[in-house]
Amino acid sequence: MLHPTAIIHRDAQLGAGVTVGPYAVIEGAARIGDGCVIQAHAIIGAHVVMGRENLIGYGAIIGGDPQDFAFQTAVQSSVQIGDGNKIREYATIHRGTAEGSATVVGSGCFLMAGAHVAHNCHVGDHVVIANNALLAGHVAVGERAFIGGGCVFHQFVRIGRLAICQGGAAFSKDLPPFTTGTGLNSVAGLNSVGLRRAGFTGGQRAEIKAAFSLLYRRGLNTAQALAAARERPWGEAAQAFWDFAAGAKKRGLCDFTAGRRGAPAEPDET
Repeated sequence: MLHPTAIIHRDAQLGAGVTVGPYAVIEGAARIGDGCVIQAHAIIGAHVVMGRENLIGYGAIIGGDPQDFAFQTAVQSSVQIGDGNKIREYATIHRGTAEGSATVVGSGCFLMAGAHVAHNCHVGDHVVIANNALLAGHVAVGERAFIGGGCVFHQFVRIGRLAICQGGAAFSKDLPPFTTGTGLNSVAGLNSVGLRRAGFTGGQRAEIKAAFSLLYRRGLNTAQALAAARERPWGEAAQAFWDFAAGAKKRGLCDFTAGRRGAPAEPDET
């Protein structure tokens, strides 16, 4: 259903069963998949490619130009969105800043009111970004991460898979997978509840906890912990933790909560 007050460019491609609400605007050659709902006053830019069954909330702006002083409006960049996302009212997602680049949101994500995803961010599947959280350019968010309300992220920061960020936290360093981020560039511990809910076995959780302990509780720097980790085999999940740590070359890793380095590891929770 297309509301008569909606403005839809003749080059836009709308799939079957798309609903466009009052005063919504769909620009240029935007492509919108089957079953999407575009609510009132939302704006979909000309460079947006969207999958199926997405909800775009009231007043949301998808595909706007990046907030980059060097950006040239003639640049051909895009926003690419998967399937089954809920992008709520007044959320903003900007297109890529360089020629041929894209801002990417996966499938099954929930971006709450006022969330901002800047140019060239990559958001994995089933990510939750709560109200008024702000992602600067080139931030990468792993699948099933949860970003609390009001969190802010410096450009090029990485948030690992199944990490959780407590509301109001600020990050200019990488947050490893499976951890809980808090405060300013701080890790409070493991996301134990999230790991259990995601179906990780007791053995997998124990190995992740051992990796966390080696990185954060033994008084080692990151290079020393990585060297020690290479001396033993790890399962897939724990190895992903180490692979992420090894890739933290641009921003560095968040630190463990002040005063806890070198503390003994707690027993695994089962």
